[in-house]
Amino acid sequence: MADNPIFSLFLPLALGIVMIGLGLHLTLADFRRVLTAPRAVVVALGTQTVLLPPLAFALAIGFELPPELGLGLVVLAASPGGVTANLFSHLARGDVALNISLTAINSLLALVTLPIWVALGLAWLMASDQAVPPPTRKIIEVGVLVVVPVLIGMGLRAWRPLLAQKLDKPVRIASTLFLALLIGAAVVLEYETLATYAAVVGAAVLLFNLASLLAGYAVARAVRLGVPQATAIAFEIGIHNGTLAIFVALHVLQMAGAAVAPAIYSLLMYVTGALFAWWVLKRALPRAAAVA
Repeated sequence: MADNPIFSLFLPLALGIVMIGLGLHLTLADFRRVLTAPRAVVVALGTQTVLLPPLAFALAIGFELPPELGLGLVVLAASPGGVTANLFSHLARGDVALNISLTAINSLLALVTLPIWVALGLAWLMASDQAVPPPTRKIIEVGVLVVVPVLIGMGLRAWRPLLAQKLDKPVRIASTLFLALLIGAAVVLEYETLATYAAVVGAAVLLFNLASLLAGYAVARAVRLGVPQATAIAFEIGIHNGTLAIFVALHVLQMAGAAVAPAIYSLLMYVTGALFAWWVLKRALPRAAAVA
């Protein structure tokens, strides 16, 4: 999957353009607000690093996955949120500043936590003591893809506010169309992967994806965070960086089997993410507005 041009070339370019659009809505005050109210950050990072990897272990054991497939699920769980999480949050009226802050912090945190969880996965599922170096280069790539385009969008908003206002609606429409096209293209291009492995690992991956989204939203609402913050957290820990997980599986661990779960997940997350965004827009946000 990582070798498909749509994912290796088109996706980063398209997401970079989308991130510029996200920056059109942001100011430095948005990020200062996140830093002065760190509860949302603590909730998101705690759920991501403490809850999700053990869940991946439980699913791998419960579904009796072959060792490499189970390890791939653990690698995925330990990977930070992907750039696509910011897009979904934007479309669902989530707190995008919180998303971007979480993506940056989570990516740095993954330099420490990802090798630890992957090493535990190797020891527990495969009886291996292989050392796992931190995927520093891929983390830097994620940072560049998130930060630079957002700064461009914020600059346009600060220095060309009328242009930023005019670009808002076209960028939002283009983001929605881009997401729909990406879902269709991903299914078509990776149909063989889906058909081959869906019966083996598909149910575990789908359950993990749904549990990640719902846990992020439920935990955030349980501690009385607003719907926009809960939405941002749900997407941040429910839309993982599948590309990073595939990179770790293929180039760090050199295990093709460990790339299967992230590849299947990278297809399913577009569908589940779109459905969750629809639910937030149609049910959660109107209900919260009525209560307020």
